[in-house]
Amino acid sequence: MDYIKNTIAENLGKLIPGNEQANPDSQFSLSSVPDQSGKVAVVTGGTEGIGYGCTHSLLSKNISRVFILSKSPEIAEGAIKSLREDLGEEAAKKIQWMQCDLSDWEQTSKVAFDIAKKTDRIHILMNIAGRGIMTQQFVNGIDLNMAINHIGHTVLTSHLLPLLKETAKTEKVRIVNMSSNAHEQAPKDTKFNSPDDINKDSGPMGIYGRSKLATLLYSKYLAKHLTASHPNILINATHPGFVETRQSVEHIHEPYPIAGYGVSHLLAPFKKDQFEGAVSAMFAATQTDKSGQYICPPAIVEKGSSLANDEQLGEDLMSLTWKIVREKTQSESADKGCPFKEY
Repeated sequence: MDYIKNTIAENLGKLIPGNEQANPDSQFSLSSVPDQSGKVAVVTGGTEGIGYGCTHSLLSKNISRVFILSKSPEIAEGAIKSLREDLGEEAAKKIQWMQCDLSDWEQTSKVAFDIAKKTDRIHILMNIAGRGIMTQQFVNGIDLNMAINHIGHTVLTSHLLPLLKETAKTEKVRIVNMSSNAHEQAPKDTKFNSPDDINKDSGPMGIYGRSKLATLLYSKYLAKHLTASHPNILINATHPGFVETRQSVEHIHEPYPIAGYGVSHLLAPFKKDQFEGAVSAMFAATQTDKSGQYICPPAIVEKGSSLANDEQLGEDLMSLTWKIVREKTQSESADKGCPFKEY
């Protein structure tokens, strides 16, 4: 019975309120988010979907400043307009939107440096942006899902670490990485030992699942190495549930032209909205005092797959990640002393 209730709480919304299904010690809602006055946050993908839900929640709880990173100026303009209408002009003034394509690692590092010039502290880093379930494409010779969902966020986090560590000298810092229960769909023979391994075409779900497995392993890797030396920095991965976003309504038709209609239309009544989808991430960003966990909605800690708990696989993943980034950005970054801070 607990398994059924947890599955409902973690994945479904609208028809069945998930928070009510969770055990009392795992309940959490956006109304429970504590006041964020005096704090600074960075949210990738914060102009739509789950990211928008996170941005809205932070602003509604008096965050002092929020840096929003996303690709599209048009979508950002619409999001900021909506936030202004919902929360008022004073809230909108706290937003700093920055254009960032996470598949462009050189640009991502420059955006991180620009953030560091604009603020002397960061309390919350929410790595929410991501490429969804789509057919395989490449950038820099690397699978696009891995390039955005894992490597792009790794580059951003790495370049923000000096500021995060400085903030953690006196205050709690929380890093949230958006994973998914789709990490269980990663190929069972995943090794993360070469570019060929992460470039294998395992089908749309396998490709997506592999990137989300990497996100979860990276969170555990940072918790092991970074929290150990900086106990005020907490790093956790989250699963949002089955959420109605552009990925589950529009993009799903690209890999699955026919079956995608089942996801976008038939299952629509069961999906969470963007605010319900933000609950576990907001818990990890503002409430938890743990590090290295995999948190499902509303605040249920799950173990994850056997691959997600393979410590050596995480070490291999990150060794490969640093190697790829250095090689692909050598002329513009590595050779110019760009600091890739592992932890």
